[in-house]
Amino acid sequence: MTRDLASIARLLGATLVDGGALGPKAPVSSVVPLVDFAVVPHPQFATLVVGHPAEIMTALERDDRRDRLALAVVVVTGPLDDVPDDVTAIVDPDMEPSVVLPTLQALLATDAAAEDRAVLAATKVLALAARRSGVAGVVAELARRLDGWAVLLDRDAQPIASAGAGALHIGDAVAVAFNRPVRVRSRALQVHPVGTDDDMSAFLVVTARSGSTSRARDLSSQAAALLDLLLRTHDGSRTERLGRATMMRVLEDGGPTALSLAREWGVRDRTLAAFTLSARSASVDAERVVIHWLEDLGAPHLLTAAHGTVSGFARDEHVDELARRASAFSVPLHLGLGSSAPIDALAISTEESRRAHDAAVTERRAVVRYRGMPTVELVLDRLSPADARRLTSLLEPLQDADLIDTLRCFLAENGAWGAAATRLGIHRQTLTARVHRIEQLTGLSMSSPDDRAAAWIALRAWA
Repeated sequence: MTRDLASIARLLGATLVDGGALGPKAPVSSVVPLVDFAVVPHPQFATLVVGHPAEIMTALERDDRRDRLALAVVVVTGPLDDVPDDVTAIVDPDMEPSVVLPTLQALLATDAAAEDRAVLAATKVLALAARRSGVAGVVAELARRLDGWAVLLDRDAQPIASAGAGALHIGDAVAVAFNRPVRVRSRALQVHPVGTDDDMSAFLVVTARSGSTSRARDLSSQAAALLDLLLRTHDGSRTERLGRATMMRVLEDGGPTALSLAREWGVRDRTLAAFTLSARSASVDAERVVIHWLEDLGAPHLLTAAHGTVSGFARDEHVDELARRASAFSVPLHLGLGSSAPIDALAISTEESRRAHDAAVTERRAVVRYRGMPTVELVLDRLSPADARRLTSLLEPLQDADLIDTLRCFLAENGAWGAAATRLGIHRQTLTARVHRIEQLTGLSMSSPDDRAAAWIALRAWA
């Protein structure tokens, strides 16, 4: 509902007499002629009741009719001298009395059609978010569309997902969803059950800071239905991914178990080469890209994915083709390739591919082969255990994993503050604070090329 009482009065060229409890900003939900008026559908939304001055006066003189009209908004098609104190009225429009009702009906119908189109368009976006990001994606997109926040709670009042400022209002969401006697700080909260009364799976609690209340209600209802489908649908691909992740761990551990598992998986090769791949753009599903490549090559899906990075093993004869495809891909990719190794001893190749991938990201190259990597790897390969410990001691003060990840990303992006902050998914000021903390703890200066080089070699040795 985009129309309020004040805007309706301006449109009609009429006078708004604000005597009731709704106020001039009350949203308008419906319009009916006086003869058809029986009850107010919702007390928080204005129902317009249209009638001639004589009809309105007659109705107001009857106590039963007056009580109901006091809950609505009277639209009088002519002048009305005596409006009761507890009645809200729009009086004497600047148009022919016969066209007041059709004008209001057409206006609200147009608004309703626009609302329906907006909800339909937003529902399509929610469906796309569900395909790409599942439950969390739907909740995040809903909060963005409502310009508010959203919280999804399970049947035990535990949060499943939240978006916007939802994480700060879990208590309010639980209170309104489960009718708990707790003071709620937020206003205008809507609760949408996910599921049926007999089989409830969750509760969606939302609030909208701006826009139409009805649009928020309709869109949230659509989101609740979509979430119900997601929460009840078994994801076969998830089971497959879990199986592949387990298999990858066994292969990396090596030994007879890895060799036996590879045979059961249909791998008859004696040797494989490890690879690690990621995309520079978050819009690229790197796992799906690699699976498509392997299907084209008729190769088994020996891979797993985490945080946008895909790790796996490829047949020796497919390594060059993977490199060619990564180089020719429309969006920049980073592919690190390890050396060929026996199936029961793939751990070294796995580590090589990860180091090659780190170098590819750092140097913004599409493909890096470990055997072709320059000085840093040669230095690391020739470090004695004592030298390696002395080098990595630089990082011992950084006990927080976030600081280690921040340092690695900052150096990998060549000290580019904006690119590093985007890659880490944090604000630039947060990145600045973390880098300053790293400098305080380690005594290194990120403005010094020598210190940056020492930090990078220490990180590589630490890994």
